[in-house]
Amino acid sequence: MNVSPLDLRQAKFNTALRGFDKIEVTSFLMAAADDYEQALRETDRLRQEVTRVEAVLEEYRESEKSLKTTLMAAQKLADDITSNANEEARRVMRDAQSRSDLLLEKTQARVEDIQREIDGLKLKRRDVETSIEATIQTLRNTLEFVREQDARDREIRKLLARPRVDPAGDAVRSAAGEMASILSLGKVADPRRT
Repeated sequence: MNVSPLDLRQAKFNTALRGFDKIEVTSFLMAAADDYEQALRETDRLRQEVTRVEAVLEEYRESEKSLKTTLMAAQKLADDITSNANEEARRVMRDAQSRSDLLLEKTQARVEDIQREIDGLKLKRRDVETSIEATIQTLRNTLEFVREQDARDREIRKLLARPRVDPAGDAVRSAAGEMASILSLGKVADPRRT
């Protein structure tokens, strides 16, 4: 027996002696009808929600099938790409190894040539250093000689600049003797002759 909320509201009962209070029964039936009506609305709302959720679930199932298909295709493509990439990598490695070996041989030969050049340059450098050291020593000797010559020249000028006051010629002879000794030691030309 299906009872609707309207049936509950419109229900009429026969009266009997010592029966239930009509107002209480009517109030109870009204409250029961309200609750029943609310439960029916909630049930209807839940049915609609279930229908909506089932539709969404079906969409998700279709999407999942599509994703699985796409994923399988992508996995196969990735496997193919990986296989091709591995084969290409092996080929490139073989080529690179061959080129590397050849380049290493050329580099080794070039290193040996450069080492020979370096050894030759080191020998030339030693020769140049020896030559420079000899030149420096010669310049030092020349500079020392020039300084000694300048010192002798100053001494000679001092001696020549002394006054000749001794009528007997002792001072002149003495100065001339000193000059002669300086000239003989340094082998310097007599400035009076120039």
